[in-house]
Formats: sequence, structure tokens, C-alpha cells
Amino acid sequence: MNYDRLVQGILNIGEGLLKCGAEIFRVEDSLYRMCKSYEFLRYDVFVTQSNIQITVETPEGQILTQIRNIESTSADFDKLNHLNNLSRYVCSHKPDEKEVIRRCEKIMQKKDQSEIITAVAELVAGTGFAVFFGGDFQDAVVACIVSLMIVLVGKWLSKRENNLMIYNLILAFLSEVVIVVSVRAGIGHHPDRIMIGIVMLLVSALGTINGMRDVMQRNFISGSLEVMNSLLGAFGIASGIALAILLFKDVSSEGFIMNANVAAQLISCTIGCTGLASWFRIRGKKVLYSGIGAFFTWGIYLIVYELYPSNFLAVVVSSCFVAGFAFVMSRVSRAPSTIFLTAAVFPLMPGARLYYLMYGIVSRDFQMAAEHALVLVETCLGIAFGFIIVDVISRSIMRTLGKEYHMGKESTIIKKGE
Repeated sequence: MNYDRLVQGILNIGEGLLKCGAEIFRVEDSLYRMCKSYEFLRYDVFVTQSNIQITVETPEGQILTQIRNIESTSADFDKLNHLNNLSRYVCSHKPDEKEVIRRCEKIMQKKDQSEIITAVAELVAGTGFAVFFGGDFQDAVVACIVSLMIVLVGKWLSKRENNLMIYNLILAFLSEVVIVVSVRAGIGHHPDRIMIGIVMLLVSALGTINGMRDVMQRNFISGSLEVMNSLLGAFGIASGIALAILLFKDVSSEGFIMNANVAAQLISCTIGCTGLASWFRIRGKKVLYSGIGAFFTWGIYLIVYELYPSNFLAVVVSSCFVAGFAFVMSRVSRAPSTIFLTAAVFPLMPGARLYYLMYGIVSRDFQMAAEHALVLVETCLGIAFGFIIVDVISRSIMRTLGKEYHMGKESTIIKKGE
């Protein structure tokens, strides 16, 4: 066995997982499991958003270290699913280094999803969330137009701008400009509600939440980096919106108002999250499962909030559901829970709070800004707590069943001491 090439192949899989949107702990877990399957005497893994490091000690006593720099990541959950299956295959069959590298390259070279499907998915997501946040039919038409603009401009811009903050700033600015012009031309009625729906296409709050999860689990470096990266993306969105509002002046806002019809809320968020699932390159029945998860996530939020009007409690309970749903569906479908978690949790994402935070600052209504900033942080913490509660319960269940849930450095140390 050529261990240099084997470690390279394992690292290729880890890089692919990270680039396709896997969480830090998932990448580390997969790498540790693959290293363990080849019976290395010692193996250490370190992963951040931009770096992967592996050091192994081969059965012959040779020490090998390889480092990989990651320039950018995106959400391609179809490839993520195939890479996850490949890591399972590597652990169970222990193929040679040539086979590992060949299979990984085959997955990464898979033909991308049709641009038409991606465009339609983005249109559906933007329009669905505009209705979810209280927009009417004409607002939905404007949201559809702006979503199409994001598809076209975003594709062109992504090839020229890798900085998430600048990318989001430009798209948010152009989106707000088109929305304000459309409303003043009489096409739409509520520029704030339309823009909130569009913000959901750009918002990076999930990265913040995952970063908080990492910090709470003592992965301080990776968690802090993920939070900082998400905050930069959110700052770009807020800055783009603020520039457009300053440019036009007197942009109207009715404040945070959800669609008055509960059935419309449930249907529109389900449609929006189904669009997001397809946009994230989720395929087959998993797209439907993501929509179902979103429907029940928001339904549970509404029920809890009706019984006890606390946003934090409602967010914690509903995020517990979506995390549990993702855990169960990952076992049923033998796919990463990320696939079911990411789209289904979006009804809880505080994109509206980000918009009104910036609107309050620009309009010098600092009380509004402070109020929405507090709810934004509260919501992110609530989702993170919900995820962690389910993670703790899931680990306990798997240990009771005699199975390893998340494998890390401590697992390897315990194994050596046995």
C-alpha cells in the first residue's frame, strides 16, 4: 500500500466534503473513521473552513503529514451525499489508494445540476419567502423578477468575486434598487417584505449557528472562523441594503409582519424551502422530505408560540424537532443529516431581523435596530441550543446501541487505551 497516496485520497474526500457544504465536525468524523479503518497506529486530524491537516503513523512506523488549503466552499448536497457514501465504502471495504482517488475524482467531476433547475429553484425560494413574510401577489411578482436577476447576476459575479461580503453587498444593493424602482412604478406594494424574501437567498445565518455549535462543543478555532465568515456575509447584505436605502431615501417600511393567514405561512414556507433544497442540489425524494420538514418546523413554532409567547422557547423547540427530523431521515435515507437540516430550518432563519436592523440604523430609529438585533441573536442562540440538545440525545442513544456517533481525537485515545 502506498500510504502517501492513500492519505492523499482520504484528504481528497475530506476536501470534497468541506467544499460541498459539510459541517466541520462531519468532515473530522469522516476523516477519523477512514484513518481508523486502515489501522494506522496514530492519526490526528485538524479541520477549519480553509484548512485540513492530517498526520498519521503507518503500521510500519512511518510518520506522514499532509495539508490542504480550501479557498472556497458552496452547497452541493448531491455531491456531499455521494462523498459521504464513499467514506462509508472506504471504511467498510478498505480499497487501495488508486481506487480511493479514482472514486473521489469521479464524484467531483459529476455533471452539475441543470442551470434551468437551479434558476427555477431560486425563483421559487425567493417568491415563496416574500409571501411568507406578508407580501401580496404583486410583491410575489417583484420577488420573482429580483430572484431572476440574482440568478443571472450571481452567476456572472461568482466567477469574478470570491469575497462573500462583496458578493452579498453587490447582490443586496442591486436587489433593493430593483425592488424600490418596481414599487415606485406601481408593480409591488411592500418593498421591505419583498426584500426580506430575497435576503433569505443570501443570508448566511446557518453558518453562524453552526459556528456557535462548534464553539459550544469547544471547537473554538473552527467555530469562531465560521461565525466571523457568516458575519462578514451578513454585513455585506446589510451594507448593500443600507446603500440602496440611502440612495433612494424615504423607503417605506411597515415593520416586521408575517403573512396574516397561517395556512399561507405554512404553504409558502414549504414552497420556499423546497426551492432552497433544489437550489442546494438536493435531489430526488430528499427535496420533498426537506419541504415536509420545513412545514412541520414552522407549524411547531406557531403552536409553541401560541401556548407560550416566547420567541426563544419556540425557536428552541422547533429547532429540536428539525434536528431530530434530520437525524431520523439521515438513518432512513443513509444520507448526511445536513441535507435534511439545512433547508428545513430556514423558516426560523432571522433574515427579516437583519433587514430591519439595518433599516433602523439607516433611518436613525436605534430603538428598532436594537430590538431586532436582540431578537436576531436570540434566534441564532435558540437554534444552536436546539441542535445541541438533539446532538446530546442522539449521542446517548447511539452509545446505548453500542455505536459510535461522532468520532474524534478522544475516541482514538480511548481505543488505544483499551
